[in-house]
Amino acid sequence: MQRAMKSSGGLVRRALKTQVRRGGGGGGSWFGPGTQEGPNGVLFNETPLAPGQVRRWEDWELPYYFTGIATILILTVGLSAKPDTRIETWARKQALERLEAAGMGEEAEA
Repeated sequence: MQRAMKSSGGLVRRALKTQVRRGGGGGGSWFGPGTQEGPNGVLFNETPLAPGQVRRWEDWELPYYFTGIATILILTVGLSAKPDTRIETWARKQALERLEAAGMGEEAEA
């Protein structure tokens, strides 16, 4: 066990040394400022359209939106129409059946 840990520690040290030697690992993090000078108002690196032009959809957008909307509709209809399978509902039904079998059904519900 210790031997495996020693060898894995050596791997980590070697990887870090290699990373520093290559110039990586020394600067910033994922959330660092990066190299961009400032906000340029461009979302997802799309160039702004000229005035009067309309953005065309990519090939993947229509099936993506259609599938998402269809999924929401199917789940909404399907989950709202599912049967009531709660234990309380079953117990109430069983209790009413037993009361009716005992002849107290009409009096218990009133």
